[in-house]
Amino acid sequence: MAARPLRVDARRNRERLLAVAVRVLSQDGPQVPLEAVAREAGVGIGTLYRHFPTREALVDAAYQGELDRLCDCVDDLLVTLAPAAALRTWMDRFFDYLTTKQGMGPALRALVASGGNPFARSRERLTSAVATLLRAGASAGELRADVAPDDVLVALSGICLAAADRQDRDQAGRLLDLFLAALRPPARR
Repeated sequence: MAARPLRVDARRNRERLLAVAVRVLSQDGPQVPLEAVAREAGVGIGTLYRHFPTREALVDAAYQGELDRLCDCVDDLLVTLAPAAALRTWMDRFFDYLTTKQGMGPALRALVASGGNPFARSRERLTSAVATLLRAGASAGELRADVAPDDVLVALSGICLAAADRQDRDQAGRLLDLFLAALRPPARR
């Protein structure tokens, strides 16, 4: 039996709960009272528990939502931007995603300790997103065709981790620009 789609107000409540959960878990850690999340989202605790019966379910949904937001934007970026510019914009979003993931680290570790696996589909989704951007860039002649998506993810992660301090956002941008330049095909002579 298929689950019924959420009513508009229920979907809006769920989205507010997730947005607040991501921010609060990233800033305040895994022990933040769920009542505080519900209050800040403007709903009652019963509404929170109807959508997320456990703290672990809320943490997992918050993380999965961030992953989906990052990976699902690729097609829209490619419609509105040239492939290299789309990749560069996605790199900035990846930095935000990784920063949020690091902030949620204690909550995610608690989820893993309870038997959950929030990262089961992360690598596959991220690799697919990067592969789509690289293929589009290679087809347009803007990016090299010999770059593996996994290599791009590892390099991006390294750049983002090295400049994860929010005060280093300018440095992260410069490093991402340098990395994008390395992904461009060599100039023809």
